[in-house]
Amino acid sequence: MTWRFDTRVVHFRQKGLERETPKAPPIYQTSAFAFSDLDELEAYFAGERQYLYTRFRNPNADDFARGVAALEGGEDGVAAASGMAAILAATLAVVKPGERILCPEEVYGGTYHLFTHELARLGIGVDFAPANDVDAFARAFTPETRLVFLETISNPLLRVPPLKELAALARERGAVVVVDNTFATPYLARPLEWGAHLVVHSATKFLAGHSDVTAGVVVGERHLVKRAREIIAAYGCHLNPFEAWLAARGLKTLSVRMARHCENAMRMARWLAARPAVARVYYPGLSEDDGERVRTLLGGRGGALVTFRLREGTDVGAFFRGLSWIKLVPTLAGVETTVAHPASTSHRALPPARRRAVGVTDEVVRLSVGLEDPADICDDLARGLAAAEGQTGAIAQSD
Repeated sequence: MTWRFDTRVVHFRQKGLERETPKAPPIYQTSAFAFSDLDELEAYFAGERQYLYTRFRNPNADDFARGVAALEGGEDGVAAASGMAAILAATLAVVKPGERILCPEEVYGGTYHLFTHELARLGIGVDFAPANDVDAFARAFTPETRLVFLETISNPLLRVPPLKELAALARERGAVVVVDNTFATPYLARPLEWGAHLVVHSATKFLAGHSDVTAGVVVGERHLVKRAREIIAAYGCHLNPFEAWLAARGLKTLSVRMARHCENAMRMARWLAARPAVARVYYPGLSEDDGERVRTLLGGRGGALVTFRLREGTDVGAFFRGLSWIKLVPTLAGVETTVAHPASTSHRALPPARRRAVGVTDEVVRLSVGLEDPADICDDLARGLAAAEGQTGAIAQSD
């Protein structure tokens, strides 16, 4: 067959590559998959082939989601375009109009907005209770409560709730348990082992790990993941192939990254606790108040985030301006150390009175501890703290 120039321009693909085995997974950067005839097309609808159209499924997205499911101990997984898309899919896989969600008062601001505004428009209600009070959670149940949404580590005050007890309570009441495990990752905690039905992640954070991916994932019981996959396809919340490939690549280094994150974060927590400009440090395991839960739920490690409250009278804005290389960003994770101001970003959606009630005041700073030398991190934080106290040019050395 001899093609003319305009046809050769389109059909120059090298033949025979399907017989080769690359060491790294290829990127299936395609919107759809081809079929040789109608019988092969019908084989897809009969369940004998997996892929038709990337909005429905894609090998890279499946590779990533199944990797997370394996780490979490889930039966199946599905990738989504973001953490919020994963939360939406997991929620709608369970809850129908007229039913209700129960979640902690301290829930992440984006989740709060989704539940109180967007899902409210669909006729889905939400109730809140303090996560550390199992009795209060029990009292907050209603006959319509269908889903209990929990977080392994809360954002931004890093509280570790009694998740096993809350999951058991929910199961006794016939509710499905969904746990956001973004902050802990399966390296520290696997909520499916405690009674959760589904686990969600903002894979944008630690799973992908390099601040170059926006992704989410839902893993857990197969029948619920199947429904979440249908929702993701119907709402167009699928993860694109290249970002799925990047997320899967990042997942391979989760263990080594989280080990260093946790080691550095504990050092930062102890260092900050000794600074006069810091009124309080929040870090799982730093105090004995949450020590037992950190040991039993997180394997004795507190994660990569440290939150602290600046002393009243210090200049919060000056703290951020005083930093030399640590960046102020509206998110977390990644190999670089960053800081955030939750009242202005992650919890901006909460009404001011509610922000204050859950402890997210203007003095609160969230530190996402990276992989740098801890002495360098301390030195730059010292610059910020000195600026917050009005000590221009004063740099306290790390210890």
